[in-house]
This record gives sequence, C-alpha cells and structure tokens, in this order.
Amino acid sequence: MSIRIGNSCVNCENLTENEVCKVHAVKVSDNYTCDSFEMKAALKNDPNCGTCARYESTNCVNPQKAAPGMLCSHWAPQNAQA
Repeated sequence: MSIRIGNSCVNCENLTENEVCKVHAVKVSDNYTCDSFEMKAALKNDPNCGTCARYESTNCVNPQKAAPGMLCSHWAPQNAQA
C-alpha cells in the first residue's frame, strides 16, 4: 500500500470550491485520495519565516534574526496535516 499525501483531494484540480469532486460527484475532504487524481498546476511553496509555525514563538531557533522572507533549515509549515 502506498502513502500518497500529495495526492489528497485538497491538491486535486477536480475539487470544487464547495469540496465536491467533479469526477465522482461526492463531497470529499483533504483526507481523501483516488486514482483519478489530477495535481493542481501550482502548489503554494513559500518556506520562509512568514509562513513558519515557529515564527515569533518560543521554539524559533533564530529569534533574534527571524524576519518575513528569511529562509532557514528549521522551517515548519503553518498548516501541515497528515
């Protein structure tokens, strides 16, 4: 069995604004996946302090230097789900 986080409905072109699959005509969530998956043309990939869950928190590894737009190897996405 394959684990396909990137193939969830939230990343699929077939998902409508009201969370209905255009292919299967059912309401879905970002936990769903299927073989009719079509990746959206672009995903938001903006790893910097402004999009980091650790920004301006006590577990930021660079609190004196952190600023929007700065990159570091400890970046953690704000909306990560598994």
